[in-house]
Amino acid sequence: MTFYRRIGKRLLDLGLAVPALALLAPVGLAVGGLIRLKLGGPVLFRQQRPGRDGEVFEVIKFRSMSNARDADGELFPDEERLTPLGNRLRRLSLDELPTLWNVVRGDMSLVGPRPLLVQYLDRYTPEQRRRHDVLPGVTGWAQINGRNAISWEEKFEHDLWYVQNQSLRTDLTILFRTISQVLSQRGILAEGQVAVREFMGSSDD
Repeated sequence: MTFYRRIGKRLLDLGLAVPALALLAPVGLAVGGLIRLKLGGPVLFRQQRPGRDGEVFEVIKFRSMSNARDADGELFPDEERLTPLGNRLRRLSLDELPTLWNVVRGDMSLVGPRPLLVQYLDRYTPEQRRRHDVLPGVTGWAQINGRNAISWEEKFEHDLWYVQNQSLRTDLTILFRTISQVLSQRGILAEGQVAVREFMGSSDD
């Protein structure tokens, strides 16, 4: 394992995430206030996600959906609960600001495969499961190569490429290209989609 993978990557995470949290605190307070005003509480969305080696941690984001439920008390589908405010926050990636705290805590890295749902763990092929050999990231190789507009299999191929090729140069490239991706709002969803499709597993064919 290289020095960067053992020590340097963590130093980069702390060196960027801590100042970013401080500088973006006014933005975070403004976003939190808008959410409280438009959606009520809670302001933060918390969910269990698998991290490195599949160990579960709690990811933190700004809430972008309402808590609307049907007559049986079940939550409506995501596409029905995504609010106009939440849609704008997602398009600008502002809902991800609290995730920087996950980076500081060591649950995540700035760069790595995105942390997905716990129920997906049993749906991965052995090769796809290797995406958990590293810390999950706020952004990653898949996010700058199509984001949510590509198939699950393509995302996993990009994730595995990153696992094998992570380096300081790769991480800096991903971070700089992520800024361009966010500003252009490219690849947020495939055409015609309002929410990311659930991963049901890959075909053996």
